[in-house]
Amino acid sequence: MQTVAPTLDSAPPRSGLPWRSLEFVVGGLLTGLMVLLVLFSPLLFPDRGAAMDLAARLSTPFTNWSHILGTDPLGRDVLARVLVGGRISLMVGVLSVLGATVLGVAVGLVAGYYRGVWDMVLMRCVDVQLALPFILIALTFISILGGGLGNIILFMILSQWVQFARLVRGMVLSVREREFVQAARAFGVRDLPMVWHHVLPNVFGPVIILMTLNVANNILLESSLTFLGLGVDPLIPSWGGMLADGRTYMQTAWWVSVFPGVAIMLTVLGLNLLGDWLRDRIDPTGKTR
Repeated sequence: MQTVAPTLDSAPPRSGLPWRSLEFVVGGLLTGLMVLLVLFSPLLFPDRGAAMDLAARLSTPFTNWSHILGTDPLGRDVLARVLVGGRISLMVGVLSVLGATVLGVAVGLVAGYYRGVWDMVLMRCVDVQLALPFILIALTFISILGGGLGNIILFMILSQWVQFARLVRGMVLSVREREFVQAARAFGVRDLPMVWHHVLPNVFGPVIILMTLNVANNILLESSLTFLGLGVDPLIPSWGGMLADGRTYMQTAWWVSVFPGVAIMLTVLGLNLLGDWLRDRIDPTGKTR
């Protein structure tokens, strides 16, 4: 008869409704509003921010209701481009974190559960990658494979799986020595069911927290790489590309860069607040202030 593995900590989850937490309310509102606006941007702006109105180029925000946040040097609507560009930034952040999670969790489970040669080889690979400067890896990767949306996602996966691998490996080393794992092993439970039913559920809480925080980090990272010309195609609207396009107009048309920057700030702030709230809910040892 199959038994259900207990969780690592016996302390009960934190009581209280989630909407009583300021972090959850503010983070959920910021993240949810931004995600909804980005997802429904094709319905709000069928032209995807590509339509040009040269007669209204560099229009000041809040003076023309047809372009409420103003226009860029080509007469394109800034609000439309911010919302459409958010699809690229959010997609890069979510897909890269999912890929890094799958790869890192798999490596961490193998290294922590089997130990021995597997642990030594995999963790030395992790140490080597962590020792390399991030900008050097980015320049080398982009110079070999080039830019583009797919390559940026692949680069983020290959550069960030080590965080998940080290986290999971450390927790698995502790879980595999606990009584319920030893009891399951004594009953003859094989390795794959052991890992799936008894080990993985006890390490996934911190992984979810790290995923939430890394989505925010990867949005910033994609914007930074695109700003430097190492990210997605400049013809594709993205928050980083809009920042790069507007940097030469900061004194004459500040809104071209400021509004994409505000969108990045609000999205990252919302995700970080949700990550802090999740950490407080999952970690029974203390609540952050």
